[in-house]
Amino acid sequence: MNRVTKEDLKIIQLVNGQENKLEILNYGASILSFTIPDKKGILTNVIVSPKAEEYISPVYKNHNKCFGASVGRYAGRISGGKFKLDGQTYELQQKNGVHLHGGDYGFPYRIWKLEEQTSGENPSVKLSYLSEDGEEGYPGNLRTEVRYTLTEENEILIEYTASTDKKTVINLTNHAYFNLNGEGSVSDHFLQISAKKLLMVDDKMLPTGDLVKLKEHPKNFIESKLIGNRALDDSFVLDNEKNENAAVLFAPLTGIKLELQTNQPALVAYAPEELPDDLDYKTRISKKYPSICLEAQNFPDSPNFRNFPSSVLKPGEKYYNKISLKFKVVS
Repeated sequence: MNRVTKEDLKIIQLVNGQENKLEILNYGASILSFTIPDKKGILTNVIVSPKAEEYISPVYKNHNKCFGASVGRYAGRISGGKFKLDGQTYELQQKNGVHLHGGDYGFPYRIWKLEEQTSGENPSVKLSYLSEDGEEGYPGNLRTEVRYTLTEENEILIEYTASTDKKTVINLTNHAYFNLNGEGSVSDHFLQISAKKLLMVDDKMLPTGDLVKLKEHPKNFIESKLIGNRALDDSFVLDNEKNENAAVLFAPLTGIKLELQTNQPALVAYAPEELPDDLDYKTRISKKYPSICLEAQNFPDSPNFRNFPSSVLKPGEKYYNKISLKFKVVS
């Protein structure tokens, strides 16, 4: 693939009527920052990400953390680096028997085309990427679009659509890292997830196909719970009713609350114990538990499990993933 330079990078700014600013990077169609005032009126960037030029560095690629990126063709893991469709086996890039986040050069490492941008009330931007037949081993020419809208109510609406000319599999998500304090740790954040079941995984973090009830499980976030010093990397089976929150994240220090809604069947909560210390970040982060991702998507490894929701997309069909991130401030 062609080498990406600094000149290829574009930062798109969306500013709503409250002067709150969302920055989108065309590399990976990534959320770079979102700045809003906290309960004291202090401007707070709630997104943890490196500076834009870091995205095209070898260091960024080696860590494969996908900061704020649009992840595809398949977000999460696929076992054995392969799947079958209509009796044909498709071999994907894999490492130690695991295909992760769309492969070696998945959607997070591609320049997305700026299609359109609006300003004024509820500003938005639409970007697209054409993944050609055979890219990273996947069948079909897949055209993907993402529209980011910043509403006047401080909601970031993310809408992924895709179509294909050949039967394929798809699972997209946004991989933003949140810290509602704007810096430091998320250990003081409270998390609630509308899920009663969790996907069981093996030692490679691959689903076993079994679901465990969360009622007596230590990672039960049915009721709002302090995250604390707890590393997370888990797929929750959403149980939320229509128009209800799939997850709520709250930081008492700033009073900032994030309410997430989606049409997807699962939510991956990923709170790493640490992030790479050899990247130049836009905010100051803690050495321990600096952020959390809330990734609305299909089940990982769905192409290899009949009891999981289908990830198959056929010609003539339209893939649609809707994620709403509503930010509020509680005094």
